[in-house]
Amino acid sequence: MRLESTPELEAFRRKVRAFVAEHAPGIKTHTGVRAPEPELMPAIREWTAKLFEAGLLGIDWPAEYGGRPDAHPLEPSVVAEEIARARTWQPIGAASLASAALLEFGTDDQRAHFLPRIRSCEDVWCQLFSEPEAGSDLAALRTRAVREDAGEDAVFVVDGQKVWTTNGQHADMGYLLARTDREAPKHKGITAFALALRSPGVDIRPLREITGTTDFNEVFLDGVRIPAANVIGRVNDGWRVAMSSLGHERSGVAARGVELIAVLDDLLRLAARTSVNGGPALDDSATRQAIGELATRVQVNAALIGLAQSRMLHNTEGPTDSLLGKIFFSELNHDLVDFGLGLQGTDGLLIEGDEDAVADGWWQDAHLYSRAYTIAGGANEVLRTQVAERGLGMPREPRRPAPPANGPPGQ
Repeated sequence: MRLESTPELEAFRRKVRAFVAEHAPGIKTHTGVRAPEPELMPAIREWTAKLFEAGLLGIDWPAEYGGRPDAHPLEPSVVAEEIARARTWQPIGAASLASAALLEFGTDDQRAHFLPRIRSCEDVWCQLFSEPEAGSDLAALRTRAVREDAGEDAVFVVDGQKVWTTNGQHADMGYLLARTDREAPKHKGITAFALALRSPGVDIRPLREITGTTDFNEVFLDGVRIPAANVIGRVNDGWRVAMSSLGHERSGVAARGVELIAVLDDLLRLAARTSVNGGPALDDSATRQAIGELATRVQVNAALIGLAQSRMLHNTEGPTDSLLGKIFFSELNHDLVDFGLGLQGTDGLLIEGDEDAVADGWWQDAHLYSRAYTIAGGANEVLRTQVAERGLGMPREPRRPAPPANGPPGQ
């Protein structure tokens, strides 16, 4: 791997850092991919629109839609890193996924309508993929879309349920996957849609999590009518559309290195003012060794990100690069905040809003949220199986036979 920053890229970084310092909508107080409180949404929409207007988002879009195709390929990563370094809000929603799908598979009319609204943040998008019984095995989704032919007014009628929809309560549009052919193999009978979330029959129900926040939602679809003109790509080809758009999510990975370095810095400051065994925590050899191990892993995480970026630049990406990066980051993130919470002893029980809580309860909140990272984007246990099978060529994991209709074996 050889990944060195150029003078031009460093000049771009300085420009981004200054822009973020001037225009960012304040510190994001909770870690993770969180949904903002409703009163913050106008500021976040304005912030996102400014990023697009300044050419800092949508950099890799075609020029006719506002992109800068001659830009350095790592510029999107620099933007994500600088936003993370400032601890402010990344653009929320699934606009990057939706725009990738529209740019590659959408019609001219779809691109002309949706892309400007993404750039102005008039439309916030959410991702309507996961279902109660189709999370890591996304192709098992059951939401149905049945076509009603009516000439130019043809529609698909959609019934089903989605879950774990981040920012669904704030979104205007949904990037929806639904089954349009129940007889086809499960990866072949899926279609992608652009769904207006104000459509009759859409019911969005926020979920209250253990952190006390409502980042995710259930979305119920009852007889929702979607114009056939809102199909993204071809009917029954939605799996390819979805996998291609997910493959475009590269820039966010770079921010993970900055995030963990910031958490490590916070951990060192916490240890400097915390007592262990009657003395400063940093004078305790076991504490120093534990922090040293965590610091080493933070550097390994940064090296993994650099390796992924280098391979991206040289078009040598492997099928397991993103999987390994996600597993390593999510488990290291948990271990960092877990150790920080443990240093506080019983004070770690104090929650946000308690005047005696360390960092206003940030460590507890981050600890509770850290498990979400190990599940979101595919549970780590499932991803390890994919690494073994796709990356190492190991035999496929045996599939357990389904139990008989009258109950589990032996009954």
